[in-house]
Amino acid sequence: MSTTLVPDTTITTATFPVVNPADGSVVATVPDSTPEDAERALDAARAASASWAALPQRERSGILLRAFSLMIERRDELATLITRENGKARPDALAEVAYAAEYFRWYAEQAVRVRGELFDSPSGSNKVLVTHEPVGVCVLVTPWNFPAAMATRKIAPALAVGCTAILKPAAETPLTAIAIAGILAEAGLPDGVLTVLPTTRAGRLVDRLLEDEDVRMLSFTGSTEVGRHLLERASRRVLRTAMELGGNAPFVVLDDADLDAALDGALVAKMRNAGQACTAANRFYVHDDLHDAFAAALAERMSAQRVGDGIRPEIEVGPLINAEARDKVHELVEDAVARGARVLTGGAPVDGPGFFYAPTVLVDVPADARILREEVFGPVAPIVRFSSADDAIEVANDTIHGLVSYLYTGDLARGLALAGRLQAGMVALNRGLVSDPAAPFGGVKESGLGREGSTEGLHEYLETKYVATTW
Repeated sequence: MSTTLVPDTTITTATFPVVNPADGSVVATVPDSTPEDAERALDAARAASASWAALPQRERSGILLRAFSLMIERRDELATLITRENGKARPDALAEVAYAAEYFRWYAEQAVRVRGELFDSPSGSNKVLVTHEPVGVCVLVTPWNFPAAMATRKIAPALAVGCTAILKPAAETPLTAIAIAGILAEAGLPDGVLTVLPTTRAGRLVDRLLEDEDVRMLSFTGSTEVGRHLLERASRRVLRTAMELGGNAPFVVLDDADLDAALDGALVAKMRNAGQACTAANRFYVHDDLHDAFAAALAERMSAQRVGDGIRPEIEVGPLINAEARDKVHELVEDAVARGARVLTGGAPVDGPGFFYAPTVLVDVPADARILREEVFGPVAPIVRFSSADDAIEVANDTIHGLVSYLYTGDLARGLALAGRLQAGMVALNRGLVSDPAAPFGGVKESGLGREGSTEGLHEYLETKYVATTW
């Protein structure tokens, strides 16, 4: 039994290359799936749906647990694959594999805990029976920046509750998704339960999937712009949607913060995957009392980061995903400098093959700089000084996004009070990292709808049914 890349009856003959962003070499070629392939994937999902939903929870749980074990066993192999197609440094790639595998374990544990309830109606007229059922066929669309974790974060809860799924990975990084599908097949996943459809023509393929009346759920991670389009598209059929969209995370350092702890956290929040993360710290707001010391020390730490092909074990910062991404980062830096910002370190692309950008720290960044309004998605830290906590909260919240905020203070009570005022779905208080499979991941405002991870992520793939009875 095997999980198909595209269904066996596919008529696809076209392929496209997967390119290593560190040197431009072709890693592999994969099928360029078409709307016709989407139809065959839908047929496979429909055929598998009833039997998969009827499988005992313990058996679905067992498949996910076996997939977790296989991912951990093959951690080095999967990390190498991620680095080759995505470019991220090997430490980041290894951490991603462990994080991605944990979603299989977490949802294997949660699969056996989907429970309803039974109680008497307060009026005494009837019993209230509440059950939870799988929504049905799900379409999952994932980005290139975390090709393993973004896939398992969607696949695991969908499969755990009995849904079938069709995964459309990013064209830049389809190989990791294919490898994960193969691991699930080896773990015992039946044919048709999960199909992976790589394509360079995502719009046509996803539109065809969303037209199908058996598709009841769309889960998307990507830009806010694309998310808006997909929400409009999904509204035509009133589909359930989960949207994890863009971010513009503020990193606030108050006057009583531990400077070294804030610097440690800043490096994690900014430089994971070379800054190519929706949770990356995008704007640094530092109190006057600490600003100069923080900026100088962060510039020193960032300039010491070793940049290069992530396959080399000593490398800490890999390339950006492509030339367009690198050029966009440089455009934002140049705009800030033209408006008066100063470069403490970096500030330019790195010469040579690949799409590298030097780790960069900017100070004296004016409020009208684009880099404070737009998601950077690169290794650039713009720093702005402030004099009062109220001012810091006001500018931190001055964005259409609200995914994550970072806050450093030496006073826990003060930190918790200010965390309540930050307009974000997640707050990292004296931490540079928020992601955890057991925690609800998601944002407010235009950063998304719904949550991934935790028990909340499980219920995104469940419909609630109420039965009134008088037995």
